[in-house]
Amino acid sequence: MTDPDETASEPASASTADPGAATTDSSTDDATDADTFRVGIHVTETELRFVVNVPSDIDSGWTDPDAFQRLVERVTWEQLDQRATLQTVATNAAEGETVFLGTVTLRPDETVVDHTLRVPPLDGA
Repeated sequence: MTDPDETASEPASASTADPGAATTDSSTDDATDADTFRVGIHVTETELRFVVNVPSDIDSGWTDPDAFQRLVERVTWEQLDQRATLQTVATNAAEGETVFLGTVTLRPDETVVDHTLRVPPLDGA
């Protein structure tokens, strides 16, 4: 569950883009005009950081990086129980580990095409 190329962000309520960390998923017709963002929680000594991996070939329609990262974060917490997810990660993940929650596929018009979000089963890392 740890990604050594992961770039951490601000505490759990913020996010950071990593332009080369994920690829666009266009395996379905609906996703051909959408971008897939990989999301996770990075554990530091003092905080949990919400992280967003951004495809290197991101659609040019995304003109405001802060806006799409907030959108990815909002969609994530609409799908997952934020408190339970963060508690699970804080309790079971090791410092320095990034626990990935899945992906969110969005269009620049903010349409959610798909997601694979889930709280990963952690076994006391």
